[in-house]
Amino acid sequence: MSISCGHDLSGDVEEGRFREVLLARINLRTFTLPGLREWQVDIEPNLQFELDQYAEKTGTRVTFNRETRNRFLDFALSPTAIWKGNFRDLNAAVARMSTLCSGGRISVEIVEEEIARLNAGWRTESRSGTSQALSKLLSEEQNAELDLFNRLQLEQVVSICQRSRTISEAGRQLFDHSRTQKATPKDADRLRKYLARFGLDWAVVSAKH
Repeated sequence: MSISCGHDLSGDVEEGRFREVLLARINLRTFTLPGLREWQVDIEPNLQFELDQYAEKTGTRVTFNRETRNRFLDFALSPTAIWKGNFRDLNAAVARMSTLCSGGRISVEIVEEEIARLNAGWRTESRSGTSQALSKLLSEEQNAELDLFNRLQLEQVVSICQRSRTISEAGRQLFDHSRTQKATPKDADRLRKYLARFGLDWAVVSAKH
């Protein structure tokens, strides 16, 4: 019997295809492997690995210069980059940038286009999930009374909160321009007040559902 990664052996036990005593012997521990977003130390070495893999497959060596590499890594390591597809997303990004570049050098323009493409794809995929999260955070009455303008804005705020490690980090993203015009930005306080308008607080909004 062949077993693939992620195969549910408990189902095979119920259907008589796998012995329960064997499952008990191997099912000693459960491991959760973190994705790229939770294990960012993997991003930089795997960026080079993907470039090496592309060169091996195509026979063409593609590189970044320091500016473009730093720009991509700044994005890749930021809370904005959710890496929903984990290594599949990184692999696809490197393949696209390598295919589009000329002269074997990935330009800043190509990096910016790829960042925009990744963000657009993640927004499309996560929109329904964010809407569901909002419906759980607000009562039926609150959801029914919410204007489309406020709903769209709140969905984005909730999405950023759930991707950020602290309320200050979320606030810095949300008030990225206006905060520079204040002597004391107080990003966290501004975000708390915004959430309070909808009867929400950071602990509830940032909780992983």
